[in-house]
Amino acid sequence: MNIKILEVLLGALLLTGCQAADPLSGAKDRHYPWWDLRFTAPSHMTGWVEASAVVDINNRFFPRRGGGAGGIGTGNFENDGIEHARGWSDTSGNGSFVTGADLPQRVFVRWQSSVEPQTYQGWVEIPEEARQLMRKSTARRCADDPERHSSFNASVTLGLAPGGIVQVWVWDECLRRIPFARAQVEIEPLGPDLGKSNGHYFRQTKDSKLYVEKFGIPYGSW
Repeated sequence: MNIKILEVLLGALLLTGCQAADPLSGAKDRHYPWWDLRFTAPSHMTGWVEASAVVDINNRFFPRRGGGAGGIGTGNFENDGIEHARGWSDTSGNGSFVTGADLPQRVFVRWQSSVEPQTYQGWVEIPEEARQLMRKSTARRCADDPERHSSFNASVTLGLAPGGIVQVWVWDECLRRIPFARAQVEIEPLGPDLGKSNGHYFRQTKDSKLYVEKFGIPYGSW
């Protein structure tokens, strides 16, 4: 047999053997050609994402319309003496796919915090460690459930809290939300809708009003 043909066959056998020996590889799983950008907020801290944008690792700019996150962080008011708004809930939030972009270098967001009320905006840097986990989330299966398909796409969630706090999470291969960055952004001086809504904010829900009346806004807990 031709030596080169033999080398090719041996190489193919080695590759097949490596794949068979690596049950956590997601290389053959189906994946979408985009990643997911989501927004959430602490429980009862009603808000609205007016606009967002992404700069990817190739320095390309992707403007986006509002995050479609009306009522982020809402929930039924529970008069049980527990301050549910302290810290972050486990919800994945609302959002959409970022098509055509490579992994994010930084993300811009402008949102209305209806409970204060106040409008905030700013850029948040996404660290390389977060991008590495985004790659791993689709390249690997979860060790706790190796039979389950690897994630169809990578996902980033931005938590938006009163006071202009932004928390960044990335979802790993086991669909666990891992914190990576936290930022303090600025107040938008023009107010809601860049001054085009005559100062009118997104409607605060009844449950949110009841909660804030009882417990207030837990600044410093995010």
